[in-house]
Amino acid sequence: MPLRTLARSRMTLWSAALALFAVSTAASAQSRVVLPAGTVIIARTTSPLQSASARSGQTFEANVEESIGVDEYTVIPAGSTIRGVISAVRAATRSQSGVIDVAFDRLTLPNGSTFPITGKLTSTDSAERVQIDSDPNAHVVLVGENGGIGAGIAGAGSNSSMNAIFAALGGLLSQGRDVNVPSGTPLAVELQNSVTLRGAGRLNGNEASTLYTATDRVRAAQQALGQQNYYRGAINGQLDDATRRALFQYQVDHGLNGTGNLDGRTARALGINVGAGVNPRTGLSTGVSGSVLSAAQASTVRRDAQNLVTRLRSELAPAGLGRLDTSRSYSQADLDFWFAASAFADNASLYEQIVNTAGNRDAAVLAGRSLVAAAQRVDAAIQTARPSTYDANAWASVRRQISTLGTTY
Repeated sequence: MPLRTLARSRMTLWSAALALFAVSTAASAQSRVVLPAGTVIIARTTSPLQSASARSGQTFEANVEESIGVDEYTVIPAGSTIRGVISAVRAATRSQSGVIDVAFDRLTLPNGSTFPITGKLTSTDSAERVQIDSDPNAHVVLVGENGGIGAGIAGAGSNSSMNAIFAALGGLLSQGRDVNVPSGTPLAVELQNSVTLRGAGRLNGNEASTLYTATDRVRAAQQALGQQNYYRGAINGQLDDATRRALFQYQVDHGLNGTGNLDGRTARALGINVGAGVNPRTGLSTGVSGSVLSAAQASTVRRDAQNLVTRLRSELAPAGLGRLDTSRSYSQADLDFWFAASAFADNASLYEQIVNTAGNRDAAVLAGRSLVAAAQRVDAAIQTARPSTYDANAWASVRRQISTLGTTY
């Protein structure tokens, strides 16, 4: 008996060890997170940068003041620093402004962990960003202006020699002033290569600075941006240049930080549900990813659907609801379209109520999927019906309004 008990104890310990190893391995793999190329990080300088005194090769630091997460994990806690390197500098003369060219090569977390990065200076100004994106040779440098700090865009390409930069900048250098970047100035750092980091902990909610890169969330953003005429590319869930440009322009137009990142602020503005609960036993996400219409958008869908049903009713039953025209020949398809549209209008009213309560975003995502299913029944009915041009256009408008709710709709 004691031997059997010992054997069972050993087996139990072995099983527990295997389970612990499996959980540890899964957690380790799951917490390795990729910060993609093209990500823009806002960091504030901790010391002044002045072209009158700076030297090539000199380093400086910029603080990341707001924790940055990727999907479910915090990857760059507040207090992290990015190291900048002055790669070229020229002091101002009487006729030409000073210039500082910088690059970024290292990320240091508060716990001392360091990661090599390849970063370049970019801009959050809408006019400058459009110019940067339109020029494959764009190279952003700091230029002395009347205000002290300014960003100049030089089409110097890979040639970052001062002569090439000065030639590309041309008339921008006519102020004859030195670069003077005070301590605490925010700089926009764009990663040129992806960086693999380890998650420092799970996010507690939809943080404004969280970056969303998961395919379903990017696809939802593309759909929302497309609905508002910011994006015209493929709905493929890839955070490519076209998607980042659309995000940037949307952010600028809506008073958000123009980074091109799909961050928490932008996701909320677009009506994308990115909240996710966590199973306390497994530590895995239990939330539902997807889009939720804003209260105003849900109200518009409900109103437009009801207006369509009212028009169909007047076309098909001039004598009143339920009293059809005895002299008219009706088709099954026309009645199917009427019934399906009526059901959709009722569903849209329910969806509006769910959105307005705002008590459970996961439920709102699921309700949106149900609304799409109801819309698909209208789609099927209208294929064989004989709708007027007005009715067909009215339904197409409703369909566009809910296109963000389904990944394949």
